[in-house]
Amino acid sequence: MARDLKAQGRRKARIRRSIKAHAYGRPRLSVFRSSKQIYAQIIDDEKGATVVSASTLEKEQRGALKTGANVEAARAVGKLLAARALEKGVKEVVFDRGAYMYHGRVKALAEGAREGGLSF
Repeated sequence: MARDLKAQGRRKARIRRSIKAHAYGRPRLSVFRSSKQIYAQIIDDEKGATVVSASTLEKEQRGALKTGANVEAARAVGKLLAARALEKGVKEVVFDRGAYMYHGRVKALAEGAREGGLSF
């Protein structure tokens, strides 16, 4: 178990290092997924502040979705995040998948954000 967490930390750090090298001042769209929910936030690393966030735990999402742990829920969170980001004036981001593979719920969230108007 401890070895898995170390490996996950290394993967996350490697991805984050690569993202910072290619960000060129764009904010970072960070994804976290648990076994039951998915969370996303857009972070301005220069200021160290979260610009917008969305998750399956919000009231409107909980009412509309059957569960927070499927591809449809992830796509809905991506669209909601994109709508909130566009309201704040954020149009371009860098996608931070963390230690997760770009597959399944993480991919669905990214596609939902692109459908909502974000570019990355």
